[in-house]
Amino acid sequence: MPAILIVDDEPSVRRLVKAYLNQPGYEVHEALGGPDGLQKARNLRPDIIVLDVMLPGMDGMEVLSRLREEGNPAYVILLTARTDELDRVAGLTLGADDYVTKPFSPRELAARIQAAWRRLGGSAQQRDRLTFEHLEIDRAAHKVWVDGREVALTALEFGLLEALALHFPRVLTRERLLDQVWGSAYYGDGRVVDVHVANLRRKLGLKEAIETVRGVGYRLGEGA
Repeated sequence: MPAILIVDDEPSVRRLVKAYLNQPGYEVHEALGGPDGLQKARNLRPDIIVLDVMLPGMDGMEVLSRLREEGNPAYVILLTARTDELDRVAGLTLGADDYVTKPFSPRELAARIQAAWRRLGGSAQQRDRLTFEHLEIDRAAHKVWVDGREVALTALEFGLLEALALHFPRVLTRERLLDQVWGSAYYGDGRVVDVHVANLRRKLGLKEAIETVRGVGYRLGEGA
């Protein structure tokens, strides 16, 4: 079952969310503000983070940005009182997976967390075999199957697919993919990612397997 971190400076919100997540096997942690939330996210490595945007000490956007820069793969649901579309887009661009606008229904939030956990299929740190509608990835054996047919990939192509699959359904920037697959010491042109993604699409033969998010990067598609 998932480890969940609730980051909100309002005790009533934390208690309410925790009460609705009070199910056997759920491991629920709390953080009071931005710095506390960032530190606990680093130490606990939760599967899902419920993150308020308006936090003391460091706002939720900054916490999210730092976590993604560090490669933290947690599924992040933003809690925001803001209704402006630009704020929601900014959070999603920084790497949030979902958002809920305050005032919110705790029952709806709990349902979204449960749905996210079903999509994740288990902790990102523990999943050796990733299974999607058409695609299956064995991380330990470095093997990939499309509808039961094994597909031969290069090490770089496998690394790209693995990164996108582990972070599904988040968007990964070219810079993030370069860092994760090629390594932080790589200083070449970011367009190398585009070339390998094109090769990967061709080999997989799945039209909607990898989606381009214009101006941002790539993500594993719903049709994978």
